[in-house]
Amino acid sequence: MKKSKLHQFIFTCAMALVMVYAMICYNIALNIGHMTNQIFVLALEELVIMWPIAIVLEWFFVEKLAVSLAMKKVDHQKDSQQYIKLTICSMIVCIMCPIMSFIATLLFKDAGIQIIAVWIETTVFNFPMAFVWQIFFGGAFVRKMESYFIRQIA
Repeated sequence: MKKSKLHQFIFTCAMALVMVYAMICYNIALNIGHMTNQIFVLALEELVIMWPIAIVLEWFFVEKLAVSLAMKKVDHQKDSQQYIKLTICSMIVCIMCPIMSFIATLLFKDAGIQIIAVWIETTVFNFPMAFVWQIFFGGAFVRKMESYFIRQIA
């Protein structure tokens, strides 16, 4: 089923919300050394800044590049739709994680002249979480909800 631009935009917003919120919670927990209930509230402050940034990046730049890269890795004749979707999701993480980590480093970390080192460290810490969260949890949840709502309106 072909998605309308509105459907694509709503999906992008939902995916960005789930990914950004989880990653902010994760980074706050890393910074303080443990997870607490307060982190869920603290993350809302950064979410107001980072969520729109993620939407804009994804909508205008990352998705097109990720799809282009993923299509070089898949065989439409042999590979399942699920495999193709997961390949695209993986490419999105590979692009978004360093970009969003850089933006977070600029906005929320006092890196000073160590900005490159702090950015690389942040990306290295974030990538495994972003990948696992996208493929197995948050991203899977949003894709499942998308399928559910498509069935409801069809």
